[in-house]
Amino acid sequence: MNRIGRWARQFGVARAVCFVLLFALVPLRLADPRPLAELRLRTFDLLQLLWPRQQTSSPVVIVDIDEDSLKEIGQWPWPRTVVADLVTKITELGAAAIGFDIIFAEPDRMSPAIAEHSFRGIDEETRAKLDSMPNNDDVLADAIKHSRVVVGQVGAAHFEPRSPSEAALQTGFAVLGPDPAPYLATFPGLLRNVQPIEQAAAGRGLFSITPETDGIIRRVPVIMEAQETLVPSLTMEMLRVLSGAGAILVRVNEAGVQSVAVRGLEVPTDRNGRLWVHFNKHDPDRYVSAKDVLQGRIPADRLRNRLVLIGTSATGLLDIKTTPVDPVIPGVEVHAQILESVLTKSLLVNPNYAIGAELVLAVLLGITIIIAAPMVSASINLLVGALLIAGLMGFSLYLFVEHNLLIDFTYPLISSWLIYLVLTFVNYFREQKQRQQIRSAFGYYLSPHMVEQLARSPEKLVLGGEERRMTILFSDVRGFTTISEHYKDDPQGLTRLMNRFLTPLTNAIIERKGTIDKYIGDAIMAFWNAPVDDPEQETNACDAALEMLARAEALNGELKREAEASGGEYMPLRVGIGLNTGPCVVGNMGSDFRFNYSVLGDTVNLASRLESRTKDYRLPMAIGSRTAEVAKQKFAIMEIDLILVKGKKQPEAVFTVLGRAEVENDPRFIELCQLNAQMLAHFRKQEWDAALAMIRRCRKSANGFDVAGLYDMYEERIAAYRAKPPGPDWDGVYEAESK
Repeated sequence: MNRIGRWARQFGVARAVCFVLLFALVPLRLADPRPLAELRLRTFDLLQLLWPRQQTSSPVVIVDIDEDSLKEIGQWPWPRTVVADLVTKITELGAAAIGFDIIFAEPDRMSPAIAEHSFRGIDEETRAKLDSMPNNDDVLADAIKHSRVVVGQVGAAHFEPRSPSEAALQTGFAVLGPDPAPYLATFPGLLRNVQPIEQAAAGRGLFSITPETDGIIRRVPVIMEAQETLVPSLTMEMLRVLSGAGAILVRVNEAGVQSVAVRGLEVPTDRNGRLWVHFNKHDPDRYVSAKDVLQGRIPADRLRNRLVLIGTSATGLLDIKTTPVDPVIPGVEVHAQILESVLTKSLLVNPNYAIGAELVLAVLLGITIIIAAPMVSASINLLVGALLIAGLMGFSLYLFVEHNLLIDFTYPLISSWLIYLVLTFVNYFREQKQRQQIRSAFGYYLSPHMVEQLARSPEKLVLGGEERRMTILFSDVRGFTTISEHYKDDPQGLTRLMNRFLTPLTNAIIERKGTIDKYIGDAIMAFWNAPVDDPEQETNACDAALEMLARAEALNGELKREAEASGGEYMPLRVGIGLNTGPCVVGNMGSDFRFNYSVLGDTVNLASRLESRTKDYRLPMAIGSRTAEVAKQKFAIMEIDLILVKGKKQPEAVFTVLGRAEVENDPRFIELCQLNAQMLAHFRKQEWDAALAMIRRCRKSANGFDVAGLYDMYEERIAAYRAKPPGPDWDGVYEAESK
């Protein structure tokens, strides 16, 4: 689990989340929920609307039972003798084949033997004469028999078993591959024409068209299952009759139907045996009026060698459909456009591999976005996103226009957009959370300005450790053991006292861009130049140290007044401060379970030792040489010792800060520094008398500077060295035996 956690942190939580999302989107495309499917269909509609099929030839003519024909010949249904005349006229004009987008499911009521029962007062002679006349259905069947006619059938909702005669008329099928039935549109029953017409026809096909859920015709089945038997569509059966084929060949694989073929012509389909119709705009030139055909008022070659569909555009007959390019067209024209698309080889194809191609494209784009998007700016992401959208649309358009291929670009585009959106959101959420964590983690240790700067630029906080030049501060209360002893019966009182003490000192550090590392009882550890850069770290640290001393003195004044008022004992809080500058490692230190933002290094150790040495020097502050080197430009800095602390091999020059710039320019301070330097020179040469003489002079010049304790220490050292000389090779370095 730890390895996974480390990997997630290195790779990025946002990327990890987006990878999970990416592979969750794969089964979503396979499931193809309705909103996704409808969006894809609408996209394909847009392609057809912008680039409809171009009409290069006119292999199909519609003989239209239009409003004018109904006005002239009479209401529908017409007597089938009139329909027979229409079939005969079309045949005489040289039609290659005829298809009925009409069904004759009931006997013609205008047949003489049937119509006579609706006449009143008819004499027996007339009745006998009517009975002897041919049946209208037989007349139409005879006309159909002398032509190549495919009659229409309709899928029905109620199952009725086929009779032997119906089975004998069934179109033959040859199947290569598995049974296609599970993939096909299915109708329990089948509404047929009356038997004479069925038997006379050269073929029989369903003109049932099932629109999509939004009512638009896009995909039309060319084979279906009805009455538990394979049946062709009207258009497919017309092509079979035209080709002279005895059966229709169906190619099937494990993915579904591949194609449907007749002699010399193979029609690619989707897995459900449907073809995508490439529509063009409604064209009145496809139509000739049925009345004009019956009255011989069309050009002699208008129907020659063409497929003829007999249907209706009359509004009252309710055969109205919607296509991607036309909101309203007669249903018969859908069949005409199917035939045109097949015969001109301009069918649209949505191949079985389309889903695989979409998935591969979506995954590749998703992985690219996940890896590359966080590495570039928002403007580049916006530009690349616009190019991606244009590229996907352009590629899909190219395949549609040049190859009649329907490849969906919406799924790769949506999946890529979702991944980018989630990537952006997660990164934004993590950034906000990170900023909040930074505010929470550093709010008590940094100034509000620095916290906001760090929150805006969290990259400045390098987790795990970063080497920096830093200034370290340690402070401690002198005689804290005695103070604690005083409060042994009042621990809450000690807590309140320390809070009063640590709060102003902490504020002094934070107000000068310092970071509180930790509190160790009465001690404070702080540092500068992390987590944000501080080019004035040495001067800020020295300024903070002086302010800490000033605020401690102010608190002591309050404590003294309170003690006098209450009659209690006044116990002043004396502070010792050590400062040192140098290379450190700063970052989150600890374990995988718990860590703190802290600092490590030899510089830290020396700062701590300098704070401890302030007790020996009887001074409130001691700073290292690298801190003094920079701070002396703005502060009154004076060298006080050259020591070798325990555990170190190189000596360190120690300084103290006696004031700010105004003290630095004070003639008394200048004189004190000169005398002090001479004292140190004599001391390091073991010129004890001369050193003591200079100490006396320093004491006189030190009026106003709290350094008397320092010279007390040197007098004690000189006495100790006189009793036990350090030796002729002594270099003036004092070796501290304790930490």
